[in-house]
Amino acid sequence: MIFAQRSKDQTKIARISAVSRADIDQWVAKYPAERKRSAVMAALRIVQDQNGGYLTNDLIEAVAEYLDMEAIAVYEVATFYSMYEMSAVGKHKICVCTNISCMLCSSDQVVAHLEKKLGIKMGQTTADGKFTLKEVECLGACVNAPVMQIGRQYYEKLTPAAIDDILAGLK
Repeated sequence: MIFAQRSKDQTKIARISAVSRADIDQWVAKYPAERKRSAVMAALRIVQDQNGGYLTNDLIEAVAEYLDMEAIAVYEVATFYSMYEMSAVGKHKICVCTNISCMLCSSDQVVAHLEKKLGIKMGQTTADGKFTLKEVECLGACVNAPVMQIGRQYYEKLTPAAIDDILAGLK
């Protein structure tokens, strides 16, 4: 029995910029042709960056179409991992690890200091749109706990003074 190949919806795919599609293609090339869906995490990161730091349903559908996946499968990835955002975030997303190693090294004090300093709670964004605070499970830097990540930069062995210096250096 012959099955017709699903035709791609170019309208959906057009939601992904040409630059982003080229970047995704580099990731797709790392996998066998029949496994191009393995690039889904990279594709989501790329389109999230393209969109100013968060995903929309339209972009998720576009990634699904581009990688020949069901939209629900891409949505499941996007909502499972803490690196993906489903709504707008501040210019600087501050991800604070609160898992066991960081917790034992006083991540609760890191959280309290950040909340007081920024005037927001976890999951919120400052009124000026500059900072979003996000609690994450594990950043994989347990040996240097407590840890936070801003953008792609890790900050380890945090103290209130170190946090103040880090925040002051952000534009």
